[in-house]
Amino acid sequence: MKRLKIKNKLAAILILTPLVFSSISCKKDFLELAPELSIPVDVAWSSEKRIEAQVIGTYSSIKNGQFYGGRYLIYNDIRSEEFTNQRGNNVTGYSTYQFSNDQTDSYVADFWIRGYLTINRVNIFLEDVEKVSTEILSEEKKKQFIGEVKFIRALTYYSLIQLFAKPYAANNGTGVGIPLRLLAEKNQEHNDLAASPVKDIYAQILKDLEDAENSVPEANAGKTRAHKNAVIAYKTRVYLAMKDYPKVIAEANKIVSANAPFKSSSGASHELADDIAAVFTNFSINERILNFPFEATNAPGTQNQLGYYYNEGNIEYSLAAKGIFGNTNWPVSDDRKSKLTGKSSDGKLNLLTKFSKNSPFLDWIPVLRYSEVLLNLAEAEAEAGSQTRALALLKAVRNRSDASYTFPTFASKSALVDAILLERRIEFLGEGLRVPDLQRRNMPIPSEGAGRTVQPDDERYYFPTPLVEIITNPGVNN
Repeated sequence: MKRLKIKNKLAAILILTPLVFSSISCKKDFLELAPELSIPVDVAWSSEKRIEAQVIGTYSSIKNGQFYGGRYLIYNDIRSEEFTNQRGNNVTGYSTYQFSNDQTDSYVADFWIRGYLTINRVNIFLEDVEKVSTEILSEEKKKQFIGEVKFIRALTYYSLIQLFAKPYAANNGTGVGIPLRLLAEKNQEHNDLAASPVKDIYAQILKDLEDAENSVPEANAGKTRAHKNAVIAYKTRVYLAMKDYPKVIAEANKIVSANAPFKSSSGASHELADDIAAVFTNFSINERILNFPFEATNAPGTQNQLGYYYNEGNIEYSLAAKGIFGNTNWPVSDDRKSKLTGKSSDGKLNLLTKFSKNSPFLDWIPVLRYSEVLLNLAEAEAEAGSQTRALALLKAVRNRSDASYTFPTFASKSALVDAILLERRIEFLGEGLRVPDLQRRNMPIPSEGAGRTVQPDDERYYFPTPLVEIITNPGVNN
C-alpha cells in the first residue's frame, strides 16, 4: 500500500468532489451530506454553495472515525491506566492498549493517512480558493472559509504531532517531529519530505490558529463549525502543551470571566452546565464549545464509535479498578460517577456510560468543552503562582458535580497542580485527554495494557512513523 500515492489521489478526488450541504442552520450545519460525483473543476468553484461544500468536506474528513471521530480519543485513553481491555481485538486497539503496535500496524497507519489526507484537502482548498473571483465569492466569505480550514489544519497537525512525536516538553520542541506539508499535492512531486522539528509544527499550528481567530465568525449556533471562542479555547490547549503558562492565561482570559461564576466574557456564550449529564445528551449546550456531529448517514463506523467501545453496546474496554474509577478522591457523591458510569448488565464490569449504548452510536464528539478551558487556566494560574484563582477554577468544576466536596489546604504549588491533573482525569474520562496530559508534562504513562509504566525515554512513549510513510517518503527519516 502506497500511503502518499493513495493520499494524493484521494485528496484530489475529494476536493473536486464536494459534498452537498443541504442547509446552513443550527440543525443541519453538521454535514448531512451526499457526494456529487465527477464534478469538473470549473463547476466545483462556480458558486458560494459549492465552495462552502468543500469547506464542509474538510470537517467531514477530520471527523472520520479513523481520525477525530473516534480513534484520536480512543488511542489517547486506552494507552493509560483508566481502562481494561475485554476483547483482545487488534481492530479495536488491543495492540495499542498493550503498547505493542509497531510501524506495520495498519490501524495506526490509517490514522496517519486520514490526517494527511485532511491536511492535503485543506492545502488544495487554500491554493485554489485564491483564484475565485469576488463575483462568485465575497472577500468576507473567502476570509471566513480560509479561517475555518486553517483551524482544521491546526487541529489535524496537533493531533498527529501529539501521537507521533516526542512531546514539546521533552526538549523544548527540538526533537524530530513529522513532515510539515503546506503545499497542495496533486501528483508525486513533493512526496520526499523530511520530518520537521516539533517546534516548527507547533509554530505552524499557532500561525493557523492566529489566522483563524481573526477570520472565523463570532459564534456558531450548533457549535459544529469553527468560531472565535473555539479557536481561542484550542490555543489554550496548545500553549499548555508548550508549558507557556502566561500565554494560556492570556488566551483563556479572553473567554473566562475574572471571578466565579465563570462565564465567557466575549463572543459566544459559554459556561458550565448545571447538570453534567446534560452535557452528554444536549450536544448544543453552552458548555460545549465545539463538536463533531453525526447522523445515521455519516456515523463514524462500527469499530470507531465511543459508545461501542465503552458502554453496553459492545464493551471493548471497561473501567480499570486501579484507574481513576477506584480513586478515593472520586467519591460516589460526584454526579460524574453516579450519572456517567454504571455496571454491565451482568453486574461484573464497571463501565463509562457518558456515551450512548445504542447503535449506531451517534454521540457528537466533544472536541472542546468549557470545563477544559477552566482547568487549562487553573493549571496555568497555579504554575504561574496565582493559587487563589487556580483553586477557584478547580472548585467550580468539582463543585458543579459534587457540591459537598471540600478540597484540602494545599501546602505547595505542586500539590495544587496534582489536584488539577486528577480533576482532569475525572472530568474528561473517555474524551481523549489522559495521555496528552501526561505527555505534555513529560510524565511516565502508567499503562494498564502494557502492565508497566512507560517512561518518556521509552521508544513506545509515542507512535512510530508508519511503514507506509517510510516506503513512499524515504526522506522522512533524514
